[in-house]
Amino acid sequence: MTKADIKTDNKIWYLISLICFYILRFFLGIFHKELTKSGFEAFMQFVKFGIVGLSNTIIAYIIYAGVLFLFESNDWLPKYDYLIASVLSFVLSVLWSFFWNSRKVFVVEEGEKRDWFPALVKTFVAYSFTGLFLSNVLLVIWVKVFHISKYIAPLINLIVTIPLNFIINKFWAFKTKKTSGKKNQE
Repeated sequence: MTKADIKTDNKIWYLISLICFYILRFFLGIFHKELTKSGFEAFMQFVKFGIVGLSNTIIAYIIYAGVLFLFESNDWLPKYDYLIASVLSFVLSVLWSFFWNSRKVFVVEEGEKRDWFPALVKTFVAYSFTGLFLSNVLLVIWVKVFHISKYIAPLINLIVTIPLNFIINKFWAFKTKKTSGKKNQE
C-alpha cells in the first residue's frame, strides 16, 4: 500500500489517515510486515471509532457535569442527582455516537444498505449495557462504597466501558452481512 491509496472525503480525515499510515507502516516495518489496504482500513476504522468515542465521552461528561451541577445548585433530588445526570447524558451521547459512527466509522458503501432505525435500536441496546447499566452499577460502587467523587467516578468507568463498546458495536450493532455475493449492512 502507498500513500496514494489513501482516499477520504475531507482534508482532516486525510491528515489523520496520513499520520496513521506512516505510524503503522513504521511499526509494521520493524517486524518486516507489509501494510495491506485491508489492514490499513481496519486500523483506520478503529482510529475513527476512537475519535468518535473521545468526542462522545467529552459530550457525555459535559452533559453529566452540567446536569449534576444544575441539580446540586437547586437541591433537586440530592440522593439521585448523579444517576439522573448519567441517564440524560447517556441518551444524548448515544444519539451523538450513532450519528457519527454511522457516517464516519461504519460507513455504508455503494451496493449496501442499512436500515437506520434497527441500527439505532441496536446502538442503544449496545450502549445500554455498558453506558447505562454497567456504568450506573459502577457509579454506585465508586460513589457509595469507595466514596469517590461523583465527578471523577464516570471517568474511572471508561477503562471498562470503552473496549466493550467497540466490540459490541463492531460485531453486532453495525455488523456487516453478506447476501447473494454482496454485503448488506443491517
